[in-house]
Amino acid sequence: RDDFTVVEGVGPKINDLIHDAGIHRYTDLGKTKVEAIQKILDEAGPRFKMHDPGSWPRQSKLAADGKWQELEKLQDELDGGK
Repeated sequence: RDDFTVVEGVGPKINDLIHDAGIHRYTDLGKTKVEAIQKILDEAGPRFKMHDPGSWPRQSKLAADGKWQELEKLQDELDGGK
């Protein structure tokens, strides 16, 4: 299981939600549609609805490819994962 908390906007609880949904690798999250991630958040309750997973697949693809410097640069441009 990959640690999705390296993705800007993903904390420990959301990391667990994503894993519980059967998504375990950066490559898997990178291929997951934003709408599907949003559904996971919505179903987890109102405290997770404020999160915006719009950049999470892109960030995950960079992590999967080992492009850590590019990921860091992208995260510098993001505000809470948005």
